[in-house]
Formats: sequence, C-alpha cells, structure tokens
Amino acid sequence: MGTTDWNWRDLRDASLLLEDSAILALDKPSGISVMGERHGTDIVELARESGEQLYPVHRIDKATSGVILFAKELARHGGLTRQFSKRTVDKAYLVLTETVGLPRHGTIELPLSAGRKGRVRIAAQRESIRAERNADEDRWWVSDEDLLDTRRYPSTTVFDTLYEGARHTLLVARPITGRRHQIRVHLAWIGHPILGDPLFDKAAAQAGARTHLHSWRLGFDADWLDGERVALEAAPSAGFFAPLAGEVSAEEATALLSGVRVP
Repeated sequence: MGTTDWNWRDLRDASLLLEDSAILALDKPSGISVMGERHGTDIVELARESGEQLYPVHRIDKATSGVILFAKELARHGGLTRQFSKRTVDKAYLVLTETVGLPRHGTIELPLSAGRKGRVRIAAQRESIRAERNADEDRWWVSDEDLLDTRRYPSTTVFDTLYEGARHTLLVARPITGRRHQIRVHLAWIGHPILGDPLFDKAAAQAGARTHLHSWRLGFDADWLDGERVALEAAPSAGFFAPLAGEVSAEEATALLSGVRVP
C-alpha cells in the first residue's frame, strides 16, 4: 500500500492480535509508521482521524513488521512504558540477513551515537570493533579508548542462529536495550546487514523490497489483570521467508520457530 492507501478499520481488523479495556496490540505491516510520520500517514494519526485515540507504549520502525502495543487510556500508558525503561519486557525479533558465517549465539555490545544528519551509528570507527570468538558464541565490542568523543548510548543485542542456508541466515534477536535502529545498526556494523534494510541497501529501498526484520514476540505484565504476564506473538508472513524458497518449506520454517524460548 502507498501511504495514502491505508484505511484504519481495514488495518485494525486485519492486524489485531489482542484487545481489552486497556490495550490494543497489532501485527503492524511493514511500510507504515507508528507515529510522527512527517511525509505520510502513521497509525496514531489514522486511528485519531477515525475517532480512536491510541498511546504507543514502544516503537518499531516503519520498515519493521510485527507486534506493536498501544495503551487505550493515558492512565495505563505510564505503567507500561516503565516496564520498557526498566527492561522487564521480553522482546524477540526475527531477522533474515543476506550473509552467512554467524555463530550459533552472539552478543553485540556496541554503543550507539548520532552521526551526520542524525543517522544512528556505532560510537567508534568500524575498524575499532573487536570480535571475541568462543566455541559457539561470538562477542563484538569496542574498547573505551576507541570510543568517539560524542554522546554515547550503551546498547546490547543478543541473537541465536536458527538456520543458515547457502546465502541467508535466520536469526532471533533480542535487544537488551531498546535504542532506535539498534538491531539494524548492530548487525550492519559487524558485517551482517538485514536483508532489504533501506538504511544500508539503497537499491532495495528504491525497488520497494521489504525489510526482513519482524517484531515477533512481546511479553509484559498487566497490572489491570492482577499482574498477569501477557505474551503476544505475531507469526511472520509467508513473504518474510520468501528468500529461503527452495531451501526451507513453510512447515520447516514453522518448526524452526516452535522450539525457540524467550526468557
């Protein structure tokens, strides 16, 4: 859809994951912003134009699909956002890279900063990034003396490799911190950019290719439900796995995901 083609009722009905008196959770399609879109339409604006006020609890990028959570009342918004700031929320993303060679497990501990025109980057030169290899886990980091003299935001992403094919790798990534563009920048700067990511693949952006980053699972506490832990999951669309056609069937892809546990 183009930015002028979105219809709130159709989007809401097609994307609904969970709704009660306090929250609305959607499986957001790639290509629409959550809020603050300066040159097009976003979900909050669409809902408002239809008479529905929503308060985003967190953000996922316009290019990212998957679980997004809204509070329906401002009174619920603060308690939910505090869970994100205190890092008590479980978050898991699915990623396809157009690379191979990643370890079974990895930890990326690279602080972020803002570069030219506000673009998110690693707060160090690329050649300063160090890789520490163990039996089946790698760690990427940068020493303090190599950090740029700028405002820095400590950032950590952990990932597990679910499948490696001839050209692509399927990951489940968990952002321990929740910085803007964190997973996208972390993977790109260690040499494994996300397939179709317009931040690092201009040709894909111009061709309208989807970005293979999907907000898959989200877990949080619902104080209005006596503290019950709510677990949301948005299954990726068939298009997400399309680059693996001929290597992994839909059934095999589903099996890969079924055994993944999110702490």
